[in-house]
Amino acid sequence: MPIRVLIAKPGLDGHDRGAKIVARALRDGGVEVVYSGLHQTPEQIVEAALQEDVQAIGLSVLSGAHMTLFPRVVELLRERDASDIVVFGGGIVPKQDIAELRGRGVAEVFTPGARTTEIVDWVKANVNPRD
Repeated sequence: MPIRVLIAKPGLDGHDRGAKIVARALRDGGVEVVYSGLHQTPEQIVEAALQEDVQAIGLSVLSGAHMTLFPRVVELLRERDASDIVVFGGGIVPKQDIAELRGRGVAEVFTPGARTTEIVDWVKANVNPRD
């Protein structure tokens, strides 16, 4: 079975071009992708991830709310006994925040300029498909 990833846009950020580009690159790379649409709450994202039986959630935030939204998704996954779902993110994230996000359970953070091939390769290397 291929890897399944939910690409999600949490919060009030209304810019989804980058998320759609990543979603297409993952699909082109053989990953099944579910796209959440804009303005999702962390609760909606986790619920969708569980319903869609994904192995990873890719979060995209350009609004500066990454330090709140990314860890909240990780926390909700733990509460639902789904901490095996890998959380990664991207967007406008200052370098000084990346280490803290990793410490709070976000597996990887991609910043502007990351190549789509880098993201696809990372997902394939770090997310295990279900049998």
